[in-house]
Amino acid sequence: MPPENDPGLPDAPAPADEPTRVPLKIEDWLTVLIMAALALITFANVLVRYFTDSSFAWTEEFSVFLMILLAMVAGSAAVARDRHIRIEYFSEAGSMARRRRLAQFGALMVALLFFLIAALSLRVVWDDFRFEETSPGIGVPQWWYSIWLPIVCTAIGLRAVGLFIRRGRTVQE
Repeated sequence: MPPENDPGLPDAPAPADEPTRVPLKIEDWLTVLIMAALALITFANVLVRYFTDSSFAWTEEFSVFLMILLAMVAGSAAVARDRHIRIEYFSEAGSMARRRRLAQFGALMVALLFFLIAALSLRVVWDDFRFEETSPGIGVPQWWYSIWLPIVCTAIGLRAVGLFIRRGRTVQE
């Protein structure tokens, strides 16, 4: 077994984040807060179930919303740190200039995708608001949940644009 895969060795320290104009601590703290909220909601529901043989009706709906929001916020952090999913066979092959161009292309495609999702999801939010849709579980306005999709998709798109710019700067240097 190679030494880097030895379970007895401590993990290597994570590489330092690249400097960004908008601090990455935003996504980090949002992740912590969302995870804490999920843990508290779940723990409260377990206690209520244990002592009363019933549960809070709102916890499942709100937990699903928080898990989706958590995935989106974590996706934003992954894009900003250039740790999003890619096929490394292609992205790590070839010259340094080719790798940088592929990194820029990937960042551009991520930005386009998430800006498109943000634009299209605005219609969903508007329809939820206009038709006064309510959530199936607890009956709150559905737009309370759907409004976050275009917001976070725009944030991911902006993080991808920032990554595109940073990769462009490294190509010129």
